[in-house]
Amino acid sequence: MIQIDSFSFTYQGESVPALEDISLTVEEGGFAGIIGPAGAGKTTLARALSGIIPHHYPGDYYGKILVGGLDPIDTSLTDLSRIVGMVFQDVESQIVSSVVEDELLYGLENFAVPREEIPARVETALRQAGIESLRERSIASLSGGQRQKVAIASIIALRPRVLILDEPTGELDPVSSRQIFAMLKELNEVYGITVIVIEQKIMLLSEFVRQLIVLSRGRIAFQGPAREVLARAGELLALGVNTPRVARLSMLLSEKLGKPLPVCVNLTESETQVRGCLRD
Repeated sequence: MIQIDSFSFTYQGESVPALEDISLTVEEGGFAGIIGPAGAGKTTLARALSGIIPHHYPGDYYGKILVGGLDPIDTSLTDLSRIVGMVFQDVESQIVSSVVEDELLYGLENFAVPREEIPARVETALRQAGIESLRERSIASLSGGQRQKVAIASIIALRPRVLILDEPTGELDPVSSRQIFAMLKELNEVYGITVIVIEQKIMLLSEFVRQLIVLSRGRIAFQGPAREVLARAGELLALGVNTPRVARLSMLLSEKLGKPLPVCVNLTESETQVRGCLRD
């Protein structure tokens, strides 16, 4: 679904590349997470995948990106956005309507979706996002988590094959954050949408994603299955990435017991692991 080969990008007017020699693959139906310290190039990568780079942010562009077989350089944003949907870190910047249903209709009408298809698409997107009850609500009256879901619903109503989210839980409480990820899991597993999430809540992210990509200073430092990446806790910490405490506990137990243990990504797994070690 996504293929990046030796991609580098330097924003116009800057001397240091925001991304340098990036190569990675995300399979169709994949669920990938992108982490890294501030300034690592995470948002730049999301912009490049969605076509915002180079269409809205000019600069020096090298290498090759293919998303669903399309090259963002040669594809208009309109055509690319039929395949890739992006939810920005600041959802307020992409919400244009005052009522939930109108927000979904705005995108569908601007994409010239046939009139007879629109009602079903709105119903389906509201259901997938779990916000059917909000259909007639004023967006100004919604909580942060609800607005995040509205932004996602407005994108999935367009039926993209790839959904990219830039820190979707940045301003949400733990309960709302988990609700967002549970929804993304359903979109990924039930509807086959390829999901890519930039996120700072690494423990929550690692519980859901199957592929973890670590950026540092514009380059990929590590990539692979989440548990394998988190097992490099010391190296990640040196990059400024603080791994979840449950993962660090797994590594500590493995060291103390002198035997390999699987890296835990949530409290339930960690409790089971600790109890097992105590029994042994």
